[in-house]
Amino acid sequence: MEQINWQEYLAQKKIDARAYQKGSPQQYADFERQFMQMHPDSFTAHKLFLINDIRRSYPLLPISENKKS
Repeated sequence: MEQINWQEYLAQKKIDARAYQKGSPQQYADFERQFMQMHPDSFTAHKLFLINDIRRSYPLLPISENKKS
């Protein structure tokens, strides 16, 4: 099974990677480094509540809504 990359993971979690990286660069870099060192499921288990907060702060909008802005 091929492991997904950090940006694909964020998209699966409905997090806008660009907005997240711009809005919280230090946490983004720290989490990316940690993500690359463990299985995605383990990362999710460790960061579940933080991921939910990040999703609320940097939601990935559907493509049709992204094009309107």
